[in-house]
Amino acid sequence: MSERIAILLCTYQGEKYLASQLDSFAAQTHTDWVLAVSDDGSVDRTRAMLADYRLKWGASKLNLYEGPRRGFVGNFLSLTCNAQVQADYYSFSDQDDIWHAEKLEHAMEWLRTVPSDTPALYCTRTLLVNEENRPIGLSPLFQRRPAFENALAQNIAGGNTMVFNNAARQLLLRAGPLVDVAAHDWWVYLAVTACGGQVKYDSRPSLRYRQHNSNLIGANRGLLARLTRIRMLFKGHLKEWNARNIEALGQLRSLMTPPNVTLLSDFIRARDSALFGRIRKFRSTGIYRQTALGNFGMLLAVIFNKL
Repeated sequence: MSERIAILLCTYQGEKYLASQLDSFAAQTHTDWVLAVSDDGSVDRTRAMLADYRLKWGASKLNLYEGPRRGFVGNFLSLTCNAQVQADYYSFSDQDDIWHAEKLEHAMEWLRTVPSDTPALYCTRTLLVNEENRPIGLSPLFQRRPAFENALAQNIAGGNTMVFNNAARQLLLRAGPLVDVAAHDWWVYLAVTACGGQVKYDSRPSLRYRQHNSNLIGANRGLLARLTRIRMLFKGHLKEWNARNIEALGQLRSLMTPPNVTLLSDFIRARDSALFGRIRKFRSTGIYRQTALGNFGMLLAVIFNKL
């Protein structure tokens, strides 16, 4: 049985850390992989480095495509929906992480247990490192089950940890590369759970996630990150993101399970209701975040109509 994985790497001005990431691909214990790169207009040495690795690995191992110049979400969705990229499984990758050698192998241990016609998504925690690759902690550990009720409220893992099967990719193809969503990884979690797929959240970190000053809130770690997210919530960002996600899910409505169609409709009605009706209807949906603090923040968002 073929188990080829297409690594979907998006690059932009990535020369500083790219070699370490590419070397970590070569060190994978699961060796049946190909690399598809979408470069979004780099003018540094990124493309030259990719050309060098293509020579070293062989032309069949690495293919480079032009990015759409629509930001990182548009770049990832463009690459995910690129018909020239064909494999049995797909793995998102950032340009500045370092994968653990068993990353793909651990993903495949679970993914091969799921029927091929069932959308399946594997994701993990991350080991956080600073710009010098020194460990500074772990991403949050989530312990409640992955589900559509959770996906409507949050994304549980970074795209850089995600590996998914062809059935999941077909959902993303159905919605297309231009779907307007807040984040490509959150969109994958929403699409897979909405359509009755399976999700595995592995507590074992699968990579070293490099933290820069510009992305310290990315890992949702520490008081500063939480305060930043609360500020974004009250500025209305979450309400806007949810509106975009709801619109995008309309593309998959015919593939969603009947209970999830009902749940989505109830969520939409709750968002459109007046205060007391909004609280009552929202509580009846069963939508949840992974932590008590997160659920308290979500309740505030409901009360102030920011959800």
